[in-house]
Amino acid sequence: MTPPGLLVAGADGPVPTTGDGGVFAFELPQRLLATDPVEAEGGRRDDVQMLVARRSGGPLVDATAAGLPAFLEAGDVVVVNISATLPAAVPTADGRLLHLSTELPGGRWVVEVRERCRAGSLPSTAGVAGTAVGLPGGGRAELLSPYPADGRARSRLWVAALSLLQPVPAYLSRFGRPIRYGCVDTAWPLDAYQTVFATVAGSAEMASAGRPFTPELVTALVAAGVVVAPLVLHAGVSSPEAHEPPYAERYAVPALTAALVNAAHDAGHRVVAVGTTVARALETVADRAGRVSAGSGWTEHVIDPASGVRAVDGLLTGWHEPAASHLRLLEAVAGRELLVRSYARAVEHRYRWHEFGDVHLVLP
Repeated sequence: MTPPGLLVAGADGPVPTTGDGGVFAFELPQRLLATDPVEAEGGRRDDVQMLVARRSGGPLVDATAAGLPAFLEAGDVVVVNISATLPAAVPTADGRLLHLSTELPGGRWVVEVRERCRAGSLPSTAGVAGTAVGLPGGGRAELLSPYPADGRARSRLWVAALSLLQPVPAYLSRFGRPIRYGCVDTAWPLDAYQTVFATVAGSAEMASAGRPFTPELVTALVAAGVVVAPLVLHAGVSSPEAHEPPYAERYAVPALTAALVNAAHDAGHRVVAVGTTVARALETVADRAGRVSAGSGWTEHVIDPASGVRAVDGLLTGWHEPAASHLRLLEAVAGRELLVRSYARAVEHRYRWHEFGDVHLVLP
């Protein structure tokens, strides 16, 4: 008997089933994990594969990210995240890694202690409140309390007080490196983890749905009459346990972006969010009718099929891990049937996962 939530090989290819708790889940073959960026093979970022799926029906379409303008129309608005990635992984004195996730009010940080594993790392639950973690350059992090306070993280994340001899950005520039996990063997430089839009530093990990964009692709979109609008959402660590909802994150939606989104809807055009971070920020500032207002601060908004989406019509996103809570967001945009069909196609056609991987365009 197949356990619930697995994607198994059938006579005609992958057969998806439903995960526990309503989260779509599947089995992800290791061969589909992208270990290197496409540039390492001589390609451009927009050479990655892109599966196009329409909620209104029709066949799934295999394309590349460079072909994105062909699937959009003049007047559509593509909203991108301009948050830049920090070199947020710092080696500890005892041979582990400390991932700085999110800066909290008062100068505290949400952090994660990781055990080294090959080139990457695994979550550690060895810490206890009051533990002092030694850092390079005479630095120190004191674990104060589990985060969030309700304990759902099972001590994977901590609120920490940092004692550093210089401001955090300068310290990370000197001692930090980009966060990477077990599937990535090569220590790629920070530039490999930045999107073409990255201008405001603050994310622990790259807003990776924007990685396939190149200056040439942006130019092609603008030439086709597609509007590209910015916002900021500083993403925390993306290594949560299965079914673990996203944590509060800092965001800022500018007044001009809000106006462009509203004008597009008024004119019957589509708003396409580049990544789940963009979708979260836009839905945070959308009213029940889908009207978007400028706003900034902390968002705890969680998008799922029950909440639905009001401001976002389409989504360009990467391929997400089995049982990840992001799949609930995708289901809110795509619907369960299309999501299941898309993921079965992606596995069968060997689309690649993770931040260096391929992308999924969901349109109305």
